[in-house]
Amino acid sequence: MEKKVVFNEDTCKSCGLCVQVCPTNVIFLADYLNGKGYRPASVVDQENCISCAKCAQICPDAVIAVYRPVKILQTV
Repeated sequence: MEKKVVFNEDTCKSCGLCVQVCPTNVIFLADYLNGKGYRPASVVDQENCISCAKCAQICPDAVIAVYRPVKILQTV
């Protein structure tokens, strides 16, 4: 399965805004520290992520990339 949301863990400052705004509650702060001493956020359940991009919109450091699946339409 492809990831729907990817965090740049090296630059995440663990502000927690993405955790608060996620409507499906699939974003959590990690149990480990990144190189700057912060607990980076990540999606723990990509399957239940709805790719709404609320996390990316609220992130003050733009560390979140959201990918939405492309639907291919068939022509008749």
